[in-house]
Amino acid sequence: MKIAIVGCGAVGSFYGARLSRAGADVYFLLRSDFTVVRAAGVRIMSVDGEFTAHPRAARRPEEIGVCDVVLIALKTTANDQFARLLPPLVGAHTFVVTLQNGLGNEDRLVALFGPKRVGGGLCFVCLNRVAPGVIRHTAHGLVVLGEYRRPAGERLRRLAALFERAGIPVRVTDDLERAHWEKLVWNVPFNGLGVAGVVGYEAFLEGRVPDDGWDRRQTLATDRLLANPQWLGLARELMGEVIRGARGRGFALAESLVEENLERTRCMGAYKASTLLDFERGLPLEVESLFEEPRRQAEAVGVSTPRLTTLCAVLRKLDGHTSDPPAVSTSDQGASPCGGGPGGDVGCPPTGFSGGGPSGGPPPS
Repeated sequence: MKIAIVGCGAVGSFYGARLSRAGADVYFLLRSDFTVVRAAGVRIMSVDGEFTAHPRAARRPEEIGVCDVVLIALKTTANDQFARLLPPLVGAHTFVVTLQNGLGNEDRLVALFGPKRVGGGLCFVCLNRVAPGVIRHTAHGLVVLGEYRRPAGERLRRLAALFERAGIPVRVTDDLERAHWEKLVWNVPFNGLGVAGVVGYEAFLEGRVPDDGWDRRQTLATDRLLANPQWLGLARELMGEVIRGARGRGFALAESLVEENLERTRCMGAYKASTLLDFERGLPLEVESLFEEPRRQAEAVGVSTPRLTTLCAVLRKLDGHTSDPPAVSTSDQGASPCGGGPGGDVGCPPTGFSGGGPSGGPPPS
């Protein structure tokens, strides 16, 4: 099976390396890491054992050509590059699968290639890219795969079987959209409030970013968020809004997902969600897919989302200043052993399924 990996950060490199080691014909579409990967391969420093894989390296999609499967692990802030990067890789029978965070990513692919060629995946894995061509894997690895707005077919099951042969835990869902909403129950509060904490609780309630700057010591890794009754209360409210939004879209998520997600998050220690890591690194934030699109979809079916609306407003204001923040403090918190990366945040993986999707365990990205 010929597979292209588009987005070779931590997530794309980890899964691509495992597939390559299992014998798939894997191509990495690379920019800055091209020379390293071409010469030395991709080194995976994993809790399951260290190995080096040697996928084919390419700088341009035209060098790869049409594939059987295209796996997309780009940050969603780069989705405007789909039309430039993907067409040379896609033929009449290509399966295009996005492993990205949030909602709306499959829809953008459908606009380019039609619904029958598109699928998606949710990744539950703890990874860090520690150097060019070097990925540290500290825990988990589950991937949940589904097709766009239809039950899983034979093509998806063949891909899942390849993941299994590569040693990747995999589950197949017949309801990909529901699975995305379940993952958002964790992603929205912990990705969003992790960053929004810098403005302070009172300013957040007002949707305000202080004119005199903010204190980066106030960002919220999961342990600090859970320990603060005010922020924890907001997290509960945001989870409730996501659940009600999902119900409005026809997905009967249980209220028990709130406590299940909080309990699983307690095992993560001082985990920094991927949006917080992006903020600290001065990178664009995935506001559109993780926050704005869920808000729009909920409000389109008459579900009010006051806390999510405020969160979107605060993150939009902070997003414009990630690379040049007001200088108050840049001291960092202790990091969790689980590091985020493109494609999702991860902590404790889901323990089971409900309705064909993963139960609402913190992901994951």
